[in-house]
Amino acid sequence: MTDRADFFPRTDKPKVVITDYDFGDVAVETEILEAAGAEVIALQAKRQEDLFDVAPHCAAMMNQYARIGKETITRMRNCEVIARYGVGVDIVDVGTATEKGILVTNVQNYCTEEVADHAIALWLTLARKLPDYDRATHAGVWKWQSGQPVYRLRGRTMGVVSLGKIGQAIVARAQSFGVSVIAYDPYLPREVAAKIGVELVSKPELLARSDYILMQAPMTPNTHHFLSDAEFSVMKPGAILVNTGRGPTVDNKALFRALTEGHLAAAGLDDPEEEPAKRANWTPDDNPLFKLPNVLVTPHAAYYSEESIHEARVTAATQVAKVLTGQNPDYTVNADALAVSTA
Repeated sequence: MTDRADFFPRTDKPKVVITDYDFGDVAVETEILEAAGAEVIALQAKRQEDLFDVAPHCAAMMNQYARIGKETITRMRNCEVIARYGVGVDIVDVGTATEKGILVTNVQNYCTEEVADHAIALWLTLARKLPDYDRATHAGVWKWQSGQPVYRLRGRTMGVVSLGKIGQAIVARAQSFGVSVIAYDPYLPREVAAKIGVELVSKPELLARSDYILMQAPMTPNTHHFLSDAEFSVMKPGAILVNTGRGPTVDNKALFRALTEGHLAAAGLDDPEEEPAKRANWTPDDNPLFKLPNVLVTPHAAYYSEESIHEARVTAATQVAKVLTGQNPDYTVNADALAVSTA
């Protein structure tokens, strides 16, 4: 592995740039990529400008949080593949990559169980008022009334937004607690939902009927601020929101208003709208939700277990190794579009 200062080539090996990482080292990736004949350059880029010098020379680029946008991709001369550590590719300009003939890959099916477990954990923690009880007992108050009111789960309604693999795993767990599950997913066939015992409904109906809303939506132009003032105003008073999908699908300023005005009971977020890991400088003071006692925020950790993060690293590096050695990768984002553009 080389660092940025040693980047400019001393060998003819293809250069794989890892834009950023927060798992301590890149030994896992280096072992896989060096075996494929590549050289690894590991950075900690927080701005696209940090990638401009290396972009013209790389054969591949891998990113965790750093955005690989048009300004970076247009500088690429020899890049064959951009590999995302994770499922979502909203921080990669896939359109520009396709125009440049660059394949984009991601990592799929590696954290379904973890995210579903995390979503249910946030929901149960808030529904059973565990933070309230914990604060009270630590302060010397031993009263069941500390969390009042707490409502029985069985017989209430959970609305799930997006029924992909993770959404369906959430459903399987939630149903064991006796809740009725409805869902909004305009892309899912009704027969698939019926098979898992879920009623597909419109967005307005989901908002009106749900006691709990669990968001698992991907980040697209259509899902940005999927929940904002208008949506919160028609939700049930006392509803609980859990978002283990992308942070910007929930308008945080509108959520703050709904919570402080007493319309919503609580919220559990695996990621605030601003995604702190993507910022060079961040403080909780940037977002007033961090000051509310009825909000739980985890640091985009829903996907994490020791097993899942290792799997993500191996899979992302393997996609790059396969492309650089002329093999077909397992998980492609724009292969069909590239095939059309080169036909």
